[in-house]
Amino acid sequence: QVQLVESGGGLVQPGGSLRLSCAASGRTFSTYARGWFRPAPGKERELVAAISWSGGTTYYSDSVKGRFIISRDNAKNTVYLQMNSLKREDTAVYYCAAASNTYDLRYSGNGDYWGLGSQVTVSS
Repeated sequence: QVQLVESGGGLVQPGGSLRLSCAASGRTFSTYARGWFRPAPGKERELVAAISWSGGTTYYSDSVKGRFIISRDNAKNTVYLQMNSLKREDTAVYYCAAASNTYDLRYSGNGDYWGLGSQVTVSS
């Protein structure tokens, strides 16, 4: 059974940092693009960050560019999202996804596999 399991969420003060992890099991995702999504006003979800299968190409939404860093460890079948300088508006459930290509994540918002989400709350 293929699973994506997020971890690392929690409560943090504004300006703080968190690192989310998304561990995959049931198959290898070394050839899959990976991404992180969160709900957004007016649409089902927004792509926060994405990374190509090799890690050579990354994408960030304007709202997190310069603050978040996506990375992956194919040997561990895991993708990470380092979130720095967190703001209250970053509060959301963050979902990781895997897709056969980055295009699907960026332009269709579609993933072949999804995790159940990890809650991030930014509050003082």
